[in-house]
Amino acid sequence: MIKIAVDAMGADNGVKPIIDGVKQALLHKDIFIYLVGNSEQIHPHLNSKDFGNLASQVGVVHCDDYIRMEEQASSAAKRKDSSIYIATEMLKNQEVDALISAGHSGATMSLATLRLGRIKGVSRPAICTMMPTTSGKLSLVLDAGANTDCKPEFLRDFALMGYEYSKYVLENTNPSVGLLANGEEDTKGNELTKEAFKLLKTYGFFKGNVEGNDIFNGSVDVIVCDGYTGNVSLKVSEGVASSVMHLLKTSIKESYIAMFGAFLLKSVFKKMKQTIDYAEYGGAPLLGVNGNVIISHGKSNARAIECAIYQAIKTIDSQIVQIIEKSFENRE
Repeated sequence: MIKIAVDAMGADNGVKPIIDGVKQALLHKDIFIYLVGNSEQIHPHLNSKDFGNLASQVGVVHCDDYIRMEEQASSAAKRKDSSIYIATEMLKNQEVDALISAGHSGATMSLATLRLGRIKGVSRPAICTMMPTTSGKLSLVLDAGANTDCKPEFLRDFALMGYEYSKYVLENTNPSVGLLANGEEDTKGNELTKEAFKLLKTYGFFKGNVEGNDIFNGSVDVIVCDGYTGNVSLKVSEGVASSVMHLLKTSIKESYIAMFGAFLLKSVFKKMKQTIDYAEYGGAPLLGVNGNVIISHGKSNARAIECAIYQAIKTIDSQIVQIIEKSFENRE
C-alpha cells in the first residue's frame, strides 16, 4: 500500500483544509496517510462523524513545532522537532513513499535538498508547476521558484527533468521543450538564456526559444526558465485568472440578460473555472531530489490537497525519481 506523509502544519488556513483534502482522497484511493503535526489540532477532525471509518487509514505523528511562513527557511535544518523536518525524515528513511506540504515552501525545498540529497548529476532541484493550455494538455514550467539565480547548466538540467516528467508522468509521447525568452529568434534573450540555448540546441526535444504566451497555447510541453522568472510568471498567471473570473461575475450581475445567458452556460463556466483553478493541479513536484516531494500552495483548499495526493501517487507509480536518475547517468 502506498504511504504518504502530509505536513499538516503551516498552511494559511490551518489544519482543516488539509484533513478535508485527505478525507476526499481516501474516499477514492486505497492508501495510507500520515498526518504530521500537532495532534491536539488534528484529532478533533479525525474523530468527527464526518470522517467515519476512514480514520483507520490515517496515522498521526505528533510534533509541537512547525516553520511559520514569516520565518527564515534556513532555520528548518536546526528544527528537528518541526513537522516538515519529521515528515522529510520519514521519506528519507523510506517509511513513506512521498511527502506533501502546503507549509513553508522554502523550508520544504531546503530540507528536501539537505536531507534527501540531490540525484547524482543534477546541479539544482527545480519546482515543476503545471499550467493549463488552450490545446487541453498541461504544460510544465520549471523552475517555478527554487532557484532565483541560475547558471546555464541549471537550465539544461531543468529541461532534462521536465522532459522526463512530461513523458512518464503526464504521458506525452514525444515532449517538446522551449526556453523562455523575450522572442522566438535564436538571438533573443539575456546572457543566461543565450548560453543555455547553446547547451540545449544539441538535444532532439529542444524546440528553441519561446515567449510567455507559449506557456498557455500548447505549442510546447515544457517551458524552462530561471526560478525568479518562473515564479513571477506563475503569480501573474494566477492573478490574471482570478481577475478574469471576478470581471466575468461582476459583468454578469450588472445585466439580467447576461445573468440569463450565464445560467444557460453554467456548465461552460464551471469547466472554465476548473481549468484555470490552481487547486485542480494540487501542487508542484520538486524534481531533482532523491524522493517524491510535492509542494502545495500555502492557501491550498481541500480540493488542492486532494489533487496533490493524486499527483503524489502518479509520481510514485511512474518511478520518476529513478527515471531521472537513469537519465542523468546516461548523460554522463
